[in-house]
Amino acid sequence: MAQMVTITPADWQRLWQALQVAPPEERYFVALQEYYTAPERAYHTLTHIAECLAHLAAVTPLAEHAAALQAAIWFHDVIYDPRRHDNEAASAAWAATVLQSVGVSTATIGTIQQFIEDTAHRHPPRSPDGALLVDIDLTILGAPSNRFAQYETQIRHEYAWVPWPTYCQRRADLLQQFLERPTIYQTALFQDRFEDQARRNLKRSIHRLYREA
Repeated sequence: MAQMVTITPADWQRLWQALQVAPPEERYFVALQEYYTAPERAYHTLTHIAECLAHLAAVTPLAEHAAALQAAIWFHDVIYDPRRHDNEAASAAWAATVLQSVGVSTATIGTIQQFIEDTAHRHPPRSPDGALLVDIDLTILGAPSNRFAQYETQIRHEYAWVPWPTYCQRRADLLQQFLERPTIYQTALFQDRFEDQARRNLKRSIHRLYREA
């Protein structure tokens, strides 16, 4: 199994240094940690945030708004309820509250909110930076097969309230939508690194899910 990536308070401090503002009140970091460590979560946790931040660090020279992307990663899954259909919008609104509290500009907040809403993966991202972010968010699809299998188990945990046959059908349908895209990843860099493995992972998982539905 891959080594677990973790988040530290120093990482949180680096976000605000990148945005060139003072950190917000401690209660916001406490609340963020409580959201990401809720017992019903298995994948959408601080580990996911840490993994995304690590991927961003590797491609930061390609980003026009690197600090805004960093903020979007921190906040993009802060509100996560599988029963809701507005998680990204709700996360963007919560992010705005925190960002406004320390005087981040309206324009920058708008950019961060746009990035967060791009991670809904319902529409093509609206900027090159948005493309980087959605690719980072989807790197798990192109992970080594054992890590991808762990991810699938984690997602099932988050949807434990859905009956197994129904879950299998809906999950397979969702993964099939990604597989039917001309490319899963938006950028050449991520296509080169993750596309082939992602397609292998998806095909294997779809086959298993349809068989068990």
